[in-house]
Amino acid sequence: MRVQNSPDSIKERITVNFCLSMNQVFSAFLIGALTCATFCGCGKEEQKPETKTYPGRGIVKELEPDGKTVVISHEAFTNYMPAMTMPFEAKDTNELRGLSTGDSVTFNLVVGATHGWIENIVRLDTPKTNTNSPPPEQQQHLSFTHALPPLDEGDMLPDYKFTNELGEATHLSQFRGRVLAFTFFFTSCPFPDFCPRMTSNFSEAAKKLKAMTNAPAQWQLLSISFDPTNDTPKRLLNYATTIAHYNPANWSFLTGDPAQIGGLADQMEENFWREANSVGHNLRTVVVDAKGQIRNIIPGNKWTVDEFVQDVVKAGR
Repeated sequence: MRVQNSPDSIKERITVNFCLSMNQVFSAFLIGALTCATFCGCGKEEQKPETKTYPGRGIVKELEPDGKTVVISHEAFTNYMPAMTMPFEAKDTNELRGLSTGDSVTFNLVVGATHGWIENIVRLDTPKTNTNSPPPEQQQHLSFTHALPPLDEGDMLPDYKFTNELGEATHLSQFRGRVLAFTFFFTSCPFPDFCPRMTSNFSEAAKKLKAMTNAPAQWQLLSISFDPTNDTPKRLLNYATTIAHYNPANWSFLTGDPAQIGGLADQMEENFWREANSVGHNLRTVVVDAKGQIRNIIPGNKWTVDEFVQDVVKAGR
């Protein structure tokens, strides 16, 4: 006996079949999407940090105790950096084995947005070079600051005078009553692990300090240029606004008399010298309490923003 379907039963069957079909379509779509995401990224390649590579050549000046850093007096990198002397981290520390001071080497400098390193280090079979003097093309440009007694933690910070990015006379004693932190840099330094890292760290530290409830009530950051010939107040202001994105209420960029800059740098054991068209230097960052007493002298560029912020907080207690 054939049963005639009612309109309602037909409608229900159509609805069920439609739902089953849509479930199948959705399942097939989902499986396809997951497969695509897993194996082909849905047509999008994974974004990798952009780097640039510059071939280099130079003379080994020092192999640092950390086993991964080598100081090289290098020739100019075309379209990137003039000849100077600076430390580089080796991507593969095995490439530093067998090297010694005075060796001539070739290498590739790889530069990313926030970090740089060297790789493909090859020692050249050439006579050892005297490492007590710079290459001939740099000698006539080399200059050092005059030695002054170094300061240590616990010493009072002297009152050096500068000019800030607004062209205003600025002296260190005017910041008494605030926790003060300063570092040294120059605006045309291109290598991301050096001056740009100091600026980036200070920028991040300023944001953290402003957001903290236990930060000192008054604090001030100073970025002091040791290239006063080029780093005029106008240039510092442009750098502070476009690169550092600073707040002048808590951060100043200073230039001024080379004798004043050199005096403070000497006492902080911040060494800098002019080589060809650039400046060679090490790194020092200093934290001073509200009474003007030096609380911490931080060497190099390995310190973290959180460590630095905690130093500022401790100096404010």
